[in-house]
Amino acid sequence: MHVIKNGTIYPMTGDAPFVGDILVGDNGKIEAVGTDIPAPGAEVTDASGYAVIPGFVDAHSHIGGVFMESEDLNELTKPLTPEADSWYAIDPKSGQFDTAISCGITTSCLIPGSGNVVGGWGIVMKSGKGSVADRVIKHPACLKAATGINPKGVYSKKTQMPMTRMGIAFLLRDYLRQVKEYMEKKAAFEKDPSDPKKKPEFDLGLEHGIPVLEKKIPLKVHTYMHDMTTVVDIAREFDIMVTIDHAQGASDFYDDLTDEHVKGVVFGPISAGLFPGEGGKIDYECCKGLDDRGVLVTVMTDGPVTPENLLIYQAGEAVRKGMDPIRALGMITCNAAKLLDVSDRVGSIEAGKDADIQIYTALPTQYVAAELKMVMIDGKIAFNQDNRISCK
Repeated sequence: MHVIKNGTIYPMTGDAPFVGDILVGDNGKIEAVGTDIPAPGAEVTDASGYAVIPGFVDAHSHIGGVFMESEDLNELTKPLTPEADSWYAIDPKSGQFDTAISCGITTSCLIPGSGNVVGGWGIVMKSGKGSVADRVIKHPACLKAATGINPKGVYSKKTQMPMTRMGIAFLLRDYLRQVKEYMEKKAAFEKDPSDPKKKPEFDLGLEHGIPVLEKKIPLKVHTYMHDMTTVVDIAREFDIMVTIDHAQGASDFYDDLTDEHVKGVVFGPISAGLFPGEGGKIDYECCKGLDDRGVLVTVMTDGPVTPENLLIYQAGEAVRKGMDPIRALGMITCNAAKLLDVSDRVGSIEAGKDADIQIYTALPTQYVAAELKMVMIDGKIAFNQDNRISCK
């Protein structure tokens, strides 16, 4: 048992912050949240005067699968690789997870890179210790796709489709059409299995698209500027859910991004350089603009392509552009958890959730001098900066 005492708790459940306690059970779950919780014999962390918040959730990352020497999450052999699966690319012992923990990131959505129009399944995984199987909390979490400069840049060098936006849109639509036809053939055979010749040949790439067509997982699309409109048009055509990832220039496309087929927007990262055309606008004001319009919005690290500490910096940039600090904190906790469909376990501080908790000297989305003091994952202390926070 462990109890965090007297901290200013930001539960991210819709309730206001309050000074209180959090009781963590031996099973790694939050047992109680309140004031003056009795916990005889429990280890105690005195968080008096400090901010206690949920662990950060990074909704778009490649840590554990992309390194200087290799890109195990980018299968650049053909433009459609839906059969690929991030599960098999992640090194659970990668030091990138330690870096994430030191930045307060306790959960990440780990996805294929953006070189292919369709790149494969993504997973949601904890930053703590143990195997991939021990730490994955959603598999599959999404099917990764990409538009614009990334697949164009890869395949134009090979002089093959897609060299243009026309080619990207065709390949993405054609893949989804094939998945739909495959599903129809499977359903017809299940209804009347008398003729084995009507049974479609098993295709793992098409199988990986079925949860998208069934709206069990979203199509997670790397996209900038006007490519967002193409993605939303395709989502409407096939009646699927999409997330719009990177989303630079989103403030120009509010009408499309409030469409019912857009599950949410994952904005960023801040350190990506501007480049002509689709990457020519970085508009942090869109975080507030989308939030004001009821769109589920979060930010990303894109780590290790860009540093993992960017998550809190980007939330701060949204505040600088007018967003309320607690709403900004929600972007990287409860919003990201909802977008990834893991809010039953992470993203907020409430009884029954995983004990993924951080302690800061102040609210980090409001005060630039706020320091991270402690990170707990599944009830175990994963980071403890110094002795000012003690476990007695």
